[in-house]
Amino acid sequence: MSEFSQWTTNLGTPARLVLENGTVFTGTGFGASGETFGEVVFNTGMTGYQEVLTDPSYYGQIVTMTYPLIGNYGVNVDEVESRRPHVRGFVVREFSDYPSHFKSLGGLNEYLERYNIIGITGIDTRKLTKIIRNYGTMKAVLTTLDTPVETLLEKLQEPFPTDQIDHVTTQSVYRCPGNGRRVVAMDFGMKAGVVRSLLARGCDVVVVPARTTAEEIMQWQPHGVMLSNGPGNPEDAQYAIDTVQDLLGKVPVFGICLGHQLIALACGAKTQKMRFGHRGANHPVKDLRTGKVAITSQNHGYEVSEESLQGTDLTLTHMNQNDGSVEGLVHNKYPAFCVQYHPEARPGPDDSDYLFDDFMKLMDQYVEGRWVPNA
Repeated sequence: MSEFSQWTTNLGTPARLVLENGTVFTGTGFGASGETFGEVVFNTGMTGYQEVLTDPSYYGQIVTMTYPLIGNYGVNVDEVESRRPHVRGFVVREFSDYPSHFKSLGGLNEYLERYNIIGITGIDTRKLTKIIRNYGTMKAVLTTLDTPVETLLEKLQEPFPTDQIDHVTTQSVYRCPGNGRRVVAMDFGMKAGVVRSLLARGCDVVVVPARTTAEEIMQWQPHGVMLSNGPGNPEDAQYAIDTVQDLLGKVPVFGICLGHQLIALACGAKTQKMRFGHRGANHPVKDLRTGKVAITSQNHGYEVSEESLQGTDLTLTHMNQNDGSVEGLVHNKYPAFCVQYHPEARPGPDDSDYLFDDFMKLMDQYVEGRWVPNA
């Protein structure tokens, strides 16, 4: 299936969002024009649409914002999480083409048009969100063309690619120098906020492509390894699971989102697709060790099965207070821990920023020989 058709300007032209169950939403287009296919999901954040657009974990997805007014503060260079937006399409209730903010360098329409991304406005996003919540995420097509619905539904029967990580990972190694502990960050679609959080703690950060082997990583003599967020089904990334298995026990490891799932799979646990996932900046997560609840930023469509943790060397440390899903794990024998949510919180609250401090302490303890296995 072709990702894109021919692109032209789209502001004010008719547009349609067609779901694989046959539901059709008709609205007005903005950004680029043409035809694009992806998994339709929703994000509940009230602000932060630019961070959402540039989050590589959304690669291949058509994102619906539940907050009704989008585009009112424009776009700027300070709130991007990667080099470009990665969403396949953008769905809003009301699009504002008159941004007003002291940082704004332009409007959302021009921004999406520049990167060939279709937007649609003027549809009932509440109805769309309810459909996704009731029936789960599904395939969809966003189009400004006159393609018959029947033809679009036929195309939606074709399987989507499963190599999302290869499209968003860095293609070469790069380094962000620091005077502290050296951290090798495996880029599975890493948000810039992760690197910023490490640099803020003085780390010497080396970012490597997703398919880098454990042997290649250890040649950098790291004090710790960061496993980043990223798109897609973690079970499709067997090469990454193998690398994590080889790293465990050799160096402290901290996993975020996809990195959390990869650690679980590497330790023998299982992951499963959620009905509609967690995407937003308001998810309460309880630390089972302290009893404290943090409000977290999340973006994932897969989760670790709690039942599958039995018989592994992993202990549950954090749990989602809304649905009881697994949100954090620690390894009982090796210096490794992970969380399903985003402690760098871009966008979102910084309640969980302390986890980067925990990673620093873990590296110090391991280097100094003070680390002991989880009791």
